[in-house]
Amino acid sequence: MPHTPPPPQETPASAFERLLAVLHTLRVECPWDRKQTMETLRHLSIEEMYELGDAILDNDLNEVKKELGDLMMHLVFYARIAEEQGFFDIVDVLNGVCEKLISRHPHIYGDVEVNNEEDVKRNWEQLKLKEGNKSVLAGVPASLPALVKAYRIQDKVRGVGFDWEEKHQVWRKVEEEMAEFKNEFDVTTATAIDTEKAEAEFGDLLFSLVNYARFVGINPENALERTNKKFINRFTHLETRARESGKNLKEMTLAEMDVFWEEAKRL
Repeated sequence: MPHTPPPPQETPASAFERLLAVLHTLRVECPWDRKQTMETLRHLSIEEMYELGDAILDNDLNEVKKELGDLMMHLVFYARIAEEQGFFDIVDVLNGVCEKLISRHPHIYGDVEVNNEEDVKRNWEQLKLKEGNKSVLAGVPASLPALVKAYRIQDKVRGVGFDWEEKHQVWRKVEEEMAEFKNEFDVTTATAIDTEKAEAEFGDLLFSLVNYARFVGINPENALERTNKKFINRFTHLETRARESGKNLKEMTLAEMDVFWEEAKRL
């Protein structure tokens, strides 16, 4: 029977040591943990990241704490697997990120002067290029969801000065893209003249809206997810009220459903 690690003392180091000890024991003793690889953990880690995102948007700090623990466990797990394979260990991981942070913050650990956040971001991107990145956009993961990727692309190029100067310029671009999108439809039938081109113009419109949101300090992913949650809450209320009234949604008119929808908005 493995020795159960004692409860952590009141220091981050001792708590982290306890996590390492628990993970090591599970990797040796537990059939499920023993079987895992980086590939099998990957989708679980992505799921944990989304769960953390949900908790943050819900402002549920107790859930945030739990999800951070789950993610921390995954990070330690990956390092443990790599150590078993002789590639690196958790010490290498931690020292590596410390060295990167120190080198990317010369205004703290060197003699570089900055005036604001934008100077810091600009320095960050320039340092990455000096470290060997061939493109400012090389650090944007290919598998990011499209909305998040658009935001990160725009934020990255802003770091090297490729950006609009005034927000009214960005809004003009939104209006321009909206007009081009509308032009791809027959005004009398509202059907796309060329579906492929309409899709391309819609993509341009979305990209420009993401750009405007970024320019005025709105995270488009957070904004859209809040709207998703709001819609889900209202529609769930609609379903509940319909059941309470002995009605079937499929048999209700839109006007009848709208009564419950407006009720949900008031609530």
